[in-house]
Amino acid sequence: MRPRFTVLAALATGIGLGLAGCGQQPAVTSHARQEGLATVSASEADPTSAWTEGYCDAAGGLVRTLATLPSVDPSTPQQASRTSGDLMASLSEGLKRTSSALTNLGPAPVAGGDTSRTSAVAQLDGIRTRTDDVRRRLDSSADAETTKTALRDARTSLDELDRLDLLRGLNDVPQLASASSRIPACQDLVKQPR
Repeated sequence: MRPRFTVLAALATGIGLGLAGCGQQPAVTSHARQEGLATVSASEADPTSAWTEGYCDAAGGLVRTLATLPSVDPSTPQQASRTSGDLMASLSEGLKRTSSALTNLGPAPVAGGDTSRTSAVAQLDGIRTRTDDVRRRLDSSADAETTKTALRDARTSLDELDRLDLLRGLNDVPQLASASSRIPACQDLVKQPR
């Protein structure tokens, strides 16, 4: 179960950076809410489902961030550096929001959930640290070679993010995997684009 987002990074004209994010539909927290039939979702009545839904909502927030990242203008080295820095700042903020949302879920109601969440948060925080470093270097780059190096590092961070599988931890815990198979917010993350 891997979130259906793709981040494509490429160096353009030697120093530009391109990125495309595949977004998702806004999450619906339950089938009952989607149909307008109930005010309390099934996940709210079941702590495991509620926690899993919160986890998937947080992962969905990152997908939405990727879908709305600013574009990079590779027309000049200065524009590429400035707009790539803007992209890195937006990405860093999205990673921070997702990490905070996962952290604020509270304790998992089943064994193994906290381990999965802690691992995901550590991965997000590591990518964010590297993203912030790249952004600072882009903001302060004074020459084309420094910019090229920073952009290569930006691409590495984006590639690392593309390989990130936030939902893998849910699959490793049978109760969470079962809950995620019933929760629309989780299923939206694994649907294949049409």
